[in-house]
Amino acid sequence: MSLKQEQLELVSTKQEVNLVEGQFTCSEASFIINELLNEKINFHKLQRLRLCEGDENSDTRYANNRIAELENEKLIAKKYIDIARKEGYDVFIDGVLEIKFVKK
Repeated sequence: MSLKQEQLELVSTKQEVNLVEGQFTCSEASFIINELLNEKINFHKLQRLRLCEGDENSDTRYANNRIAELENEKLIAKKYIDIARKEGYDVFIDGVLEIKFVKK
């Protein structure tokens, strides 16, 4: 095995980050989920703004669709947590962020 092959094998092409894990009250879970989704929504809003800075006719369909999808996920999560609250449950969140290399 060549040195270059050895070096390539030492580079991890996948990383997992345990972003959030645990049992939370409904209020805590709602806060955590909303904050995570809001951050991602804001990311897409900034991306959309950057696209439009030089050209107001830029194609922003992807960003618009992702924002709408994430806003919908917030509504679904709210309904889900409302059910847990009404039935006296806590909420367990297991949020692992998986990072991989993707060839351009």
